[in-house]
Amino acid sequence: MKDELLQDLKEAMKEKDIIKKDTITMLRAAILQVEKDSQKTLSDNDICAIVAKEIKKRKESVKEYEDAGRQDIADNLKREVEILSKYLPEQLTEEEIRKMVDEAIEESGAQSPRDMGKVMSILRPKTAGKADGKVVSDIVKEKLANM
Repeated sequence: MKDELLQDLKEAMKEKDIIKKDTITMLRAAILQVEKDSQKTLSDNDICAIVAKEIKKRKESVKEYEDAGRQDIADNLKREVEILSKYLPEQLTEEEIRKMVDEAIEESGAQSPRDMGKVMSILRPKTAGKADGKVVSDIVKEKLANM
């Protein structure tokens, strides 16, 4: 994935696409910082987690800028989310997540909301980078509350 980022960065520089260039540069810097801090080379799954985190930050900021009347900045952030999304695996649909939650509840033997940790520990590896953790936990809470 790092090679793909480098190629896309070169392409963005040739096309003089400033937002794409800056976004990829920022992502590469975030990856290098995590590698430096943890002193290990990151796998593609680890990189996907960083990408998902960066997307989440931007999505949260978009709303704040729109509320403040800064549509220009919000639009740039939306473009950055588009660019970053290219580096994530295909996202799970809500229906797919619900099915996985049902299977995890059955597998863990969960019977009440207190068993949420058991269910999430089964789901986390399966949904990492493919679904927003908050969406997954909200569905788990909903399902366990209705038991």
